[in-house]
Amino acid sequence: MGEPSSLDQFRRVLAGAARAIAHDGEVEVAFASESGATGGKLARVVSPGPSLSPKLVAEARGAADAVALRLRHHNSALHHGAAPLDVDARAVFDALETARVEALGARTMPGVRANLAELTEARVRADAITRARTAEEVPLATALGLLARERLTQAPPPRAAEPGLGLVRDWIEERAGTDLDALGLALDDQTAFAALARKLLEDLELAAAEDPSDEAPDVGGDEEEGEDSGQDEADQDTEDQSPSAGEMEMRAEQTDEGGEDQDISADDMDGDEGQPGEEGDESAQPRANRRVGEPELAGDYKAFTTRFDEVVEAHDLCDEEELARLRAYLDGQMGQVSGVVTRLANRLQRRLMAQQARSWDFDQEEGLLDAARLARVVVSPGHSLSYKVERDTEFKDTVVSLLIDNSGSMRGRPISIAAMSADILARTLERCGVATEILGFTTRAWKGGQSREAWLGDGRAPNPGRLNDLRHIIYKRADEPYRHARRNLGLMMREGLLKENIDGEALLWAHGRLIARPEERRILMIISDGAPVDDSTASANGGAYLEKHLRQVIGWIESRSPVELAAIGIGHDVTRYYRRAVTIMDAEQLGGALVDQLAGLFEVKG
Repeated sequence: MGEPSSLDQFRRVLAGAARAIAHDGEVEVAFASESGATGGKLARVVSPGPSLSPKLVAEARGAADAVALRLRHHNSALHHGAAPLDVDARAVFDALETARVEALGARTMPGVRANLAELTEARVRADAITRARTAEEVPLATALGLLARERLTQAPPPRAAEPGLGLVRDWIEERAGTDLDALGLALDDQTAFAALARKLLEDLELAAAEDPSDEAPDVGGDEEEGEDSGQDEADQDTEDQSPSAGEMEMRAEQTDEGGEDQDISADDMDGDEGQPGEEGDESAQPRANRRVGEPELAGDYKAFTTRFDEVVEAHDLCDEEELARLRAYLDGQMGQVSGVVTRLANRLQRRLMAQQARSWDFDQEEGLLDAARLARVVVSPGHSLSYKVERDTEFKDTVVSLLIDNSGSMRGRPISIAAMSADILARTLERCGVATEILGFTTRAWKGGQSREAWLGDGRAPNPGRLNDLRHIIYKRADEPYRHARRNLGLMMREGLLKENIDGEALLWAHGRLIARPEERRILMIISDGAPVDDSTASANGGAYLEKHLRQVIGWIESRSPVELAAIGIGHDVTRYYRRAVTIMDAEQLGGALVDQLAGLFEVKG
């Protein structure tokens, strides 16, 4: 077979160094198209290629060192037990732990420090922080990870990240500078470090304080425990980075418990960036791995009060028995149109799958072993082994949010068709690997609720602003599997749910949730049958008050936000509001219009 290639020799040396750093003789290194731990004691490292470019070699060394340090210094069970429930806060918590384990190597081994610096440069090149132009576009998981690394190792952030980091550095330093300084005091103690990380999240209002009885059990978080925990711990490492669907659902339910009667302030709304026009602190207030700030809209739109607004999970608005009955009713309705919509959805799926199709370069010197070409090696042993490398696809990681008007004018066939279309599309997009969120918006009362009563009690001040209580409904979260959320869609069939619609604030709410997502592409599609309507607000502020605000919100999203916005109007011309819009006159056309709009969005930029 001849002498081993330089690349094979490099891989063996890399594996030997990783074993020495991890204090584990079973660590292996494999070249792949992207770096990271695949589970157990295998480190997947980007191949530097046959030329062994010094920069790529250093990055490969850094990736192998990072995996080895995690195996040596990280206790997966402890980390999992101490992690916050909120998905976005968890991203920051994970970034801080990564900074800790890598700092332990960088502070004691100069070679490892240099390799990790190259790895950090490579990580940042592909991160959204390099493209951020405003504070709201900066992912806080990246920013806090870099600031923690700076504190723990005195290493400056990569030059490419400095402009983005500068947009949020002062905000973070003001609220959590002391917490970042304290992290260095617990570098060798994962349990204490995790507690300090949780304190940092609380001070940044990224995670709520928890009762001590709910904290992680003592599972031996010192470094000796981390080193000796063995194969079981290593096998759990990858799971920590990607919680199971069941865990995600449990966290969502625990984080957002509360019902119809629970008062939720704007600052407490999950994924919400605050109610527009609300008086108070206007400084940027980022959420975990979220973008910071609110749109600065011209005009005098405001809410008289947000005390009675609510963001509520669909299953909290009725009991399990009623929800099952409503879902059964929706299933009965679906039999009449599901065939047509399903065919359209299948067409969309074929388009998306075509864009996501995997392709390979064959007869490569490294990569994945090409099993299809093993036969020629058996027949002719002089042939060297053949490898294949997967080509990068241009299909961007995507999340789609369907925002459905739950107003009274949607009652009957329109809301049934909307629920059915959302149901089928959620299944279709999930099969294509596209995260899908389904939201609804209405009000808690007709013609003003407790907000109007408060205004009347305060003496009917002129131009009070919005005078109804918002009800924003989460039918399906983006990280939630369809099978766990399918019953929730039946809630749209509930008598008495559909009231009035305040579209501008609903768009801002849905937009805020999308901006908080990590996906590279974010698509927001609203389904509505008319302009915003709330009698109490219109009578006290003028008939065009809500419509004017809606136009301002749409203009801001379409001109300044990375979110791609589209709309479908049912019996109402929404093209006068939205640039990308279609109007249908019959609810039966909704399924086709929805699929066509999504297909067009993916084909334009997919």
